[in-house]
Amino acid sequence: MVRFMKLLTRDERPPGEEPVSDLVPELEVSRAKRVRVLLAAACAPLLFSYSAVAFVLAVVSFAADRSRFSATGSLLAAGPGWLASWQVELELGGHPLGVLPLLPTLAVGWLVARAAARATRRVGGRTPADAVPVVTVIAGAHALFGVLIALLAGGSPIEVNPLTAFCVPGLLAGLAAIAGLAKVCGLPAVVRDRFDPVAVHGLRAGALGLAAFIACGAVVFTAATALSWSTVDSLFEPGFGASFGLFVLSVAYLPNAVVAALSFTTGPGFSVGSLTVGMFGYQEGKLPGVPVLAGIPSHHAVWWPALLLLPALVGALVGWRIRAIDEDPMLRMRAIAVAGALVAFGCVVLGTVSGGRLGDGPFDPVSVPVGVASVIAFCWIVVPGGFVAFFAGPHEAPEPPGEPEVEDIAEVEEEVEPVEEPEAEALEDEEAEAELARELGEDADEVPAEPEPEAEPEQDDVADDADDAVTESTDGSGDESAPDDDR
Repeated sequence: MVRFMKLLTRDERPPGEEPVSDLVPELEVSRAKRVRVLLAAACAPLLFSYSAVAFVLAVVSFAADRSRFSATGSLLAAGPGWLASWQVELELGGHPLGVLPLLPTLAVGWLVARAAARATRRVGGRTPADAVPVVTVIAGAHALFGVLIALLAGGSPIEVNPLTAFCVPGLLAGLAAIAGLAKVCGLPAVVRDRFDPVAVHGLRAGALGLAAFIACGAVVFTAATALSWSTVDSLFEPGFGASFGLFVLSVAYLPNAVVAALSFTTGPGFSVGSLTVGMFGYQEGKLPGVPVLAGIPSHHAVWWPALLLLPALVGALVGWRIRAIDEDPMLRMRAIAVAGALVAFGCVVLGTVSGGRLGDGPFDPVSVPVGVASVIAFCWIVVPGGFVAFFAGPHEAPEPPGEPEVEDIAEVEEEVEPVEEPEAEALEDEEAEAELARELGEDADEVPAEPEPEAEPEQDDVADDADDAVTESTDGSGDESAPDDDR
């Protein structure tokens, strides 16, 4: 049996290669490998996104009727298209194009986040400090590529501001990289440790509320598009090429339409040129013939305010999420305020990136009132959410009437000094004098007393008696010597 166990547990590795312990340290990544990984993380999403944009433009131009396909033209047009995917404003023949599709931005951001996470794992990054070189390289590569495209596009019908082409792609790519490697490098744990726990709960609830707002906008947009399907169908041309181009354009602008529906659902609404659509107001205007805008109503309806129930439910959901974080209702209110601030900030960002200039024609500009939308979104979170969080959460049990706590009684006794009566004061004075006398007596017993003046006469008497005794003894001795003289 012992021999059989030795065969099962025998290590087949040669002597000297046995592990010293179970905790084997990770091998350090060489500098050359680290450089290769960082360059791959910076260039891979950049080249892939550029190729994807070029491929889509080539397919659309190839399928379009009455157009001439050119591979070189598609590659050259992919540069401004790549900048547009990173929300860089373009100028087409001197006319601004600032309302850019959000779906390509989300796609390229996802590519960058995935590349950053993989690069961090390959170089062994585990701390926030390890994320700095990854984020720096990715952001720098996208910024340099953007300014390179802007410089190459100079003199063409499509013009780009080089400073904008440098800053915007670099900033967005850096944020996407941080989002991708945050979990790998432990950034959520750092945030939890450095921030107040109440604020962390508020941020989580705010992220939930913002996602719920976006879901409400998506539901309203889907319902409006479904009810206007006949209009959507009429906007598509019979030919495949033009219909395919409109379909790709509508899909790319779907997130923008959802943000506009979100603003409409919460109350402020949106505008496309002279057309203004709000919960309590409507102003007619022209619309571009794009299927993604077919769900916009042609007149105001009295039942629209019923949609305000959706943001109220979102606020109640946020309050329900926060109701149990603490027994103190005021701390729950503070978490609700943090959640509302995050939702308001998110609405500002979404409204800013989803709108912009659209040439100089009747459809310019496409905008969402971000200031009003952020304030209203904050109120939708704080008011119903605060109500639910305050009343649905735990509360301290009220004190029974007439039975104060022991600590309160002790504090009252310490604060209120007893009023002493005259007799009690006299008794205390006598006790103090008696105690003082006892102390003085003890001190007299301990310290030897000095001779009193009355003792001096007694000493003089003793001295006189001693002198008399000496005199008598002297006289006696004289009498005894007398007979001897006679003899």
